[in-house]
Amino acid sequence: MKRSLQTLCLPASIFALVLALPAVAQKQAPPEGAPPRPFTVPAHETYALPNGIKVTLVPYGILPKVALSVAIDAGGIDEGSDHIGVAGLTADLLQEGTTTLTSAELADAAARMGSTLSINADEDQTTAQLDVLSEFGPDAVRLLADVLEHPRLPESELARLKNNKLREIAVATARPQTVAVMRFRKILYGDHPYAIVEPTQADVAKITLQDVKDFVSANYSAQRSHIYVAGRFDSAAVKKAIAASFGSWPKGAAARAQNPPSVSAHRVLDVTDRPGAPQSTLMIGLPVIPPTSPDAIPLRVANALLGGSFNSRITANIREQKGYTYSPFSQISERYHDAYWAERADVTTQFTGASIHEILGEINRLSGEAPTDQELKGIQNYLSGVFVIQNSNRGALINQLENVDFQGLGEDYLKTYIAKVIAVTPDDVEKMTAKYIKPQDLTIVVVGDKSKIGDQIAPYAAGKQL
Repeated sequence: MKRSLQTLCLPASIFALVLALPAVAQKQAPPEGAPPRPFTVPAHETYALPNGIKVTLVPYGILPKVALSVAIDAGGIDEGSDHIGVAGLTADLLQEGTTTLTSAELADAAARMGSTLSINADEDQTTAQLDVLSEFGPDAVRLLADVLEHPRLPESELARLKNNKLREIAVATARPQTVAVMRFRKILYGDHPYAIVEPTQADVAKITLQDVKDFVSANYSAQRSHIYVAGRFDSAAVKKAIAASFGSWPKGAAARAQNPPSVSAHRVLDVTDRPGAPQSTLMIGLPVIPPTSPDAIPLRVANALLGGSFNSRITANIREQKGYTYSPFSQISERYHDAYWAERADVTTQFTGASIHEILGEINRLSGEAPTDQELKGIQNYLSGVFVIQNSNRGALINQLENVDFQGLGEDYLKTYIAKVIAVTPDDVEKMTAKYIKPQDLTIVVVGDKSKIGDQIAPYAAGKQL
């Protein structure tokens, strides 16, 4: 502490000299960074077993660990309207053991390899994952095969897992952010399964063990699965384990023919009353092009500049300049050959209308005036850096490869992503915004105190002049 105090006590002559220096000498701009480097996809091998299961092996990294993931084309879209929630409950029940291992023995087997078994289901897929020490790569293959091909599915655990899910639903649906997403997705997708964010408690309550067994039987099979292995591993040993463990899995039904939902953009103002709420939760967006479109990457750049990064225009406006909200953000949310753009923000109640006005204003501004080269370059460097970071470990790399294969984006997608980001021009950003993010077509969802926000948001109802 004494040293700190002495450092601050500069002689008067030196202090005067510091004050006399030009401002430019006291605050210099940092040197310009190097141009983003292209991302190099590690050399990898993809093949298929006779039963149709696909395999991708990616030697990667220097740490003695290997990540394994089995992606199955089985998710919420396969549930049917009478069994909503069964995909997620199945994923939970799969972790309760195999025909030869109890849940405790299964957990111990994963722990001995330095990992924890993770199984998750989303709208389109179910993934089972392990991240183990390299020496246990073949053992991890065998364990995942046992879990997926010979699940115990104990009825004794069904009630507990259903109760856990009911509590999760109760907690999630009490959050205004979840309510906003649920309303937004329902308006966009109607009766399509993509409209479902959370099953209802009634949906979960009526799920039976037979429903779970039927879901596994109908959807879990070799032909609908893809194994990914990334990290440091003995390729020959892992291949042998995959052939021995997954080669006898029944081929099963062919992967479903997925038809993307038919959606159209139109102005909707949807309000959920939350009396006494000090904040309003906003979700403002519309359907956009799928990830397979040639415009998808330029639109991502436009999104990052508009609201999808900390240095974005909407964030600078309603967070930094006006203080209406703390953490606004926009995103392009994707499913199979489907996507929507949405800005989300929790704003102070008294500034609900003003926040919507500013968000729409920033969209209009970017739709009619291209950004500067310097502003765009900063966003491009940000996106390029984030992309490299997102692919900097074995698990993240698997996630990227899974997405490329699932969407059918092609082998060159990851290799050319950064080059395509850098190739976007200021005029492209303006055109993408004007073409795809049209204020007159936005769905505006608000969760807040109607008595305090009604007059503020009335001008944004359908048919009203913006």
